[in-house]
Amino acid sequence: MKENNHVEDLITELYDMVQDARGLPLGADKCILERDRVLDMLDEITAQLPKEIKESRTIVESRNTVISQARMEAQNILTQAQEKAQELVKEETIYQEAKRISEEMVRTAQAKILELKRVSSSYIDDSLSQTEEAIAKVLGEVRDTRSKFRSMTATGETKPENQE
Repeated sequence: MKENNHVEDLITELYDMVQDARGLPLGADKCILERDRVLDMLDEITAQLPKEIKESRTIVESRNTVISQARMEAQNILTQAQEKAQELVKEETIYQEAKRISEEMVRTAQAKILELKRVSSSYIDDSLSQTEEAIAKVLGEVRDTRSKFRSMTATGETKPENQE
């Protein structure tokens, strides 16, 4: 065989060889071929395979490697995104809990302020009432003293100052 044959020609020749081979008795699907000749043709086909086919194997292997790496990277990105989402959910939960607690604290503080206002108003009212009563009592005493003073000075005006 010539080395210049193309792979297609070798495959066609091999096909023709199998088709033209003698069949075995009682076995129409089986035939006899010259082993060395078939192996030589297969070696020639392998030797003449275009570089592109060999390169395509390398490309396919590289493609598979790239796809595997891309899948792993995508899985890592997905895992990181899920972890970040869980972290954000936790942060949101913590935020909501802190907000609830702070709102409760504000309500408690407002209730205490109202209670303090009520108690202080009551205390101030009681203090003012006691002060008012004390002032009224003192005012009554001042009025009595003044009245007595007037009556003493009114009777004293009619009496001479130096009577012995």
